[in-house]
Amino acid sequence: MSAAQPGTKIIATHSGTFHLDEALATYMLWQTEEFKGAQLVRSRDAEVLATADVVYDVGSVYDPASHRYDHHQREFSDVFGHGFTTRLSSAGLIYRHFGREIVAKKVGIPESDPSFQAIYLRLYRSFIHMVDAIDNGVGACPCSERLFMDSTSLNSRISRFLPRWDEEETDMDERFKKAVALAGEEFEYAIEHVKGTWLPTRNIVRDALRARFDHHPSGQIMVFDSFAPWQQHLFDLEIEDEIPEAQRPLYILMPSPDSFRIRAVGISPTSFESRKALPAPWRGLRDGELSTVAGVEDCTFVHASGFIGGNATFHGALQMAIRAIEH
Repeated sequence: MSAAQPGTKIIATHSGTFHLDEALATYMLWQTEEFKGAQLVRSRDAEVLATADVVYDVGSVYDPASHRYDHHQREFSDVFGHGFTTRLSSAGLIYRHFGREIVAKKVGIPESDPSFQAIYLRLYRSFIHMVDAIDNGVGACPCSERLFMDSTSLNSRISRFLPRWDEEETDMDERFKKAVALAGEEFEYAIEHVKGTWLPTRNIVRDALRARFDHHPSGQIMVFDSFAPWQQHLFDLEIEDEIPEAQRPLYILMPSPDSFRIRAVGISPTSFESRKALPAPWRGLRDGELSTVAGVEDCTFVHASGFIGGNATFHGALQMAIRAIEH
């Protein structure tokens, strides 16, 4: 690549074959105030690397004070923390050291905002962690089925910019720039999803969780005014708010097109096994028969496993939830 203009910051990674982690790391560095518009240099020459302001994914040195972010050395064992145990790639390192600045600017929320930490961690969990895992071989599977399923992943699409084994000599730096652009596009999408979908949904669930004592003194009934994908948010917020087990919701009430649903909260975000399923005598019954057994008017159904039921009115669904708690 061409020499940098005097006064221009230089970011450097290795030349030759490239991977998703340094492509994403490059894009993220360009989103910071300090390295916005920096000259990219790709080299393995120690003298060239020594002139760079930032060196990542090459150089065998991890030293944030001098902006050296390699993770290939034998003694490197850093992880992101916050419960994550996957060793960091260059993408994870750059995100750990520069991600807060990037996220605050992209999302428009200052680091002092109470929701900032949740956003920062969510982006790692939903996107950056995947890059770290791939680079460290976590979850790798040699079977043909896995390879076929992985053909449209971001990692696979990045690899398409690499020349085939029988291809003539090509401009690897230009190919790398295309990889950086693709990684950046996906990163921006991940941020937009967190900002435009994940965070508003989390706020809805948080508000419903904090209002749950309005519906029952136990705090074990949550009510939504409209549909919201609540499962993962609920479990995350229970931990963040340190809610005692006895005050954690057992039932969720939510409107459906022609009735109200009562959903038993699972033991995990993806489990159909409930913290407390709807009462066994109700299960598999419908309409009048169910209303008689439950002692609640306008019941419509209860699933045979007891994880979900329905009532024609909100009042009826609330009464079902209260009776289920007391059963």
